[in-house]
Order: sequence, then C-alpha cells, then structure tokens
Amino acid sequence: MYDFDLLVIGTGPGGQKAAIAAAKLGKKVAVVEKRDMLGGVCINTGTIPSKTLREAVLYLTGLNQRELYGASYRVKEEITVADLGMRTQHVIGREVQVIRSQLSRNRVVMLQGTARFLDEHTVGVTGDEERKVTAEKIVIATGTSPARPPTVEFDDRTVIDSDAIMHLDRVPETLVVVGAGVIGIEYASMFAALGTKVTVVERRERMLEFCDLEIVEALKYHLRDLAVTFRFGESVAAVERRPRGALAILESGKKILADCVMYSAGRQGKTAELCLEAAGLAADDRGRIDVDENYATPVPHIYAVGDVIGFPALAATSMEQGRLAAQHACGEPVANMHELQPIGIYTIPEISFVGKSEDDLTRDKIPFEVGISRYRELARGQIIGDSYGMLKLLVSPDDRRLLGVHVFGTGATELVHIGQAVMGCGGTVDYLVNAVFNYPTLAESYKVAALDAMNKMRAIARLTDEF
Repeated sequence: MYDFDLLVIGTGPGGQKAAIAAAKLGKKVAVVEKRDMLGGVCINTGTIPSKTLREAVLYLTGLNQRELYGASYRVKEEITVADLGMRTQHVIGREVQVIRSQLSRNRVVMLQGTARFLDEHTVGVTGDEERKVTAEKIVIATGTSPARPPTVEFDDRTVIDSDAIMHLDRVPETLVVVGAGVIGIEYASMFAALGTKVTVVERRERMLEFCDLEIVEALKYHLRDLAVTFRFGESVAAVERRPRGALAILESGKKILADCVMYSAGRQGKTAELCLEAAGLAADDRGRIDVDENYATPVPHIYAVGDVIGFPALAATSMEQGRLAAQHACGEPVANMHELQPIGIYTIPEISFVGKSEDDLTRDKIPFEVGISRYRELARGQIIGDSYGMLKLLVSPDDRRLLGVHVFGTGATELVHIGQAVMGCGGTVDYLVNAVFNYPTLAESYKVAALDAMNKMRAIARLTDEF
C-alpha cells in the first residue's frame, strides 16, 4: 500500500536513530536529506565542527599546558583558519562515512533532496529530479538553523551567525558576540583562547541561567582572564558595517568597533520548506512542532524529534527521542526517557551537570549539603596543569542521595556520567565514600567531594546530638 513503512525527513542525530531503530525491527525505511548534508546540522555546521574547532584551539594554542610551561607557551605562533579547518574537515568526513555505512548496512534507502508534504502520507522530494514517496509512518527530524533578527543585515563576513563563523577567512582580532547562551559563550571562549579580544553583549543580568551560579562565576572569571569583556543588561540597537569591520551600537549609547559581530540569538526550527499544512500540521513562530509524550504530532502517524520540537535541543536527547519515536511508530513497547539527562557545555574550560542546582533546591525548600573537590588538590590535576577545575556534589542530608552533580574543568562532560550513573541507580554518597578510584585520576574528585559532604553532615549530626 505504501512505498515505505517509515520515512524519516532529516539525518541528524534524531533522524539517524529513528531510521536505524525501525530498520532493526524489520521495517522498510527511507531517509530524505539534502545534498552534502548527510548527518544534518550536527555533523556539518553545528555540534561536530564546533567541538572539533575547540580541540584544535586547545592543541594549537597550548592553553592547557601553560600552567606547566609558562603563559607564553604555544604549539604554533600564527594560527590560521586553515590550521583550524583542517582538523574539522577531517572529522566531518569521517563522521559522514560512519553514518553512510550505518544506514547502508541496515538497508535504509537514501533519498537525496528537499522534502515537502503533499498530503499526510505523501512526501515530494525535490533533488536532481522530482519524485513522490508514500509512507505509513513519517518522522520529522529537520533540526534548526540560527535565528536571524529581521532588523540585522547579515553578510556572512562581518555580521554573521554561528554557522558562518566556521567559514571566516581569518581569525578576527576583535569580536563582538551578541547573546550569552550556550553557543555564544562556547565560541566566545574559543576565540578568546586564540587571542581574539572578545566582547559579549547580553540583555539579561547573567549568562547560562540554568547552570549552577558558582560554576558560572568560575567560568566568567576564567574568561575574563582570557581578556573577555562582558556587557550584561545591554542590547545591541544597531550594527553598522564599516570598510574594516563593523560598529556595534548598544542601546545605552556605547559603541564597540570589531572585525566581526556574531549573533547568537537562539535557533529556528527548519520547517518553512515542509509545507506542514498539507499534512494538517502547523509550527509555532519559532518553527517548532508540538508533540505528545511519544513524540507523535496531532496527526498521530507523523512524529517529530530533535531540535525541531524545542527544549532541550541536544544531540544526545535527540538520539533517544528518535529511537523511542521509531519504536512507538512500529508498535514496540516503549519506556519513557530517563529524567536524568546530563547537560554538557563545551566552553574553555568545559561545564557539565546532571540533576538539581543549588538554586533549584533552595527554591523548592529541599535541604542539601555541598561537597566540593578542586582539581588543584588532586595529583591528576597537578599532572595535567588544571588548577581551576572543580566538582560539586549536592547531597540530601535525610537519605544521603545525590541530588545534583556539577563539574567545571578538564573532562567535565566525561566525568559527569559517573554521578549520573550513581543517581540513576538510586545510589547514595556512601557508595562514593567507600568506592576505590584509580589514582591518579580526575574521577578521584568524586571520593574527595563525597568525603567533604559526609564530614559536614557528620559534624551537624554530632552537634544536633549534643543538644
């Protein structure tokens, strides 16, 4: 009756996992993707390029080694865009090969072109030729693109978004970043490490509001040490292009001259080309599609996953959403996604956390104790030259469960998963106190922080018993 059991529009993390999960269940599956965009935004313009750029910056600048070899230490004196792009293109090429191989060996049909709905079961694919395909079930996984304020004239050279920054012809000497969200702060830290004089303009009074305040303050201190200037409570009223760069004019009247102005104004769902109305669907003003707990849209046989459905808009959660949506579409038993989802922010240095923050617990009137371990007190921290990193545990004094884990510093996005595993299994701080960790490692910070929290709770208990 239909050409395919499941048709997936988009091959980003959510689309990949949806297609492969359905194929593993014996379904006839196809994916639609534009030419040269296999892997979606994640592989080609977003997550993978930016994180690879970060690694190239860390290596070439020698930033991580400066505590050991001096502030002037660099692997390469003059770092060019070609130096940075070489590693990025290599990784993108390898990742595309991996995805192509995965889809091929699972017999997923690849349709190259741009998809649009003709009706709720039919999709037109415009590529080298026009074709129509029908599917019993459809998954929308088109992702997002950088939001561009309509009042700003982007030229992709001096006034750019986070996609265009990967294609600059040179490393700017000065850079204004408009927006202190995750993407804005990640790029601000990378270019600051390269020696660019970065100014961050943010209309709110603080950055990364969903993160632990102490961790954010530590990051802010570190970025200021890299000569980043912050303008909080400020908005950009206008940007004027000049022969040599751009002039950012703030609403307060301040003027900032820079080689480049990068807007990081959130993301817009890539749904404009889909002709959703033909399938009986609609997107909101940010291009996002509404779904239920099974990622089904108001048209029950059409699902949507990944960034196109909004928060949390992470590659990791998108993968799981795709898998769960495909299982539900194929009539397989589905478990809900675990509520413990780690957040990783690839600034320099990294931030990662899972669970509640101090602000969350204080607002909800949940008592907690804090245990802290600082990298400078660990042998591994001294070996790698990281004296600023820290790990924080939030522990319930009532039942000793872990309520939150917050990490700042080298390897934060890897370390956080130890705490996630303990929390997910209902473990307590006692497990970390009694566990034996390899020495010397950064993972040992869990034991140090757990002992810190335990000693504080023991002191309070002793004092309470005396009275």
